[in-house]
Amino acid sequence: VMKTEYSKVEPYVTKDGCEIRELMHPTTHGNRNQSFAEATVRPGQTTALHCHRSSEEIYHFTRGQGVMTCGEERFPVKAGDTVCIAPGTPHCVENTGRGPLKILCACSPPYSHDDTTLI
Repeated sequence: VMKTEYSKVEPYVTKDGCEIRELMHPTTHGNRNQSFAEATVRPGQTTALHCHRSSEEIYHFTRGQGVMTCGEERFPVKAGDTVCIAPGTPHCVENTGRGPLKILCACSPPYSHDDTTLI
C-alpha cells in the first residue's frame, strides 16, 4: 500500500508557474505508470503556455473558476469540470475567480520537468 499524507507534501513551483503538490509520483512513492498532483493557481494568475511531449494529462477542477486554453480552444472551467489534454497540446489555465483555483492533475507517463516545453 502506498499512502501520502497531504500535510507532509511540500509544494513546489513548476516550469509553468503554478504551485504543485505531488501526491503520488514514482520518484518519491514507488508507483510506476502515472503521477497525481494538486495544482494551485492564484487569483489573477495565468500559467505559462506549455505542452508535454509524452504525457497525457487529466485535469479535474476541485475549487474556483477560470479559463483554459487547450490547443486552439479557449473555454471556461469551474469546480467539477474535467479536461483531458493530449500529449503535444499547448495548454494553460487562467484563474478568473477571487479565490485559489485548485486542480487535481493525473499524468501518464508521470510528470517530468524534462517532458515540459514552454511555448
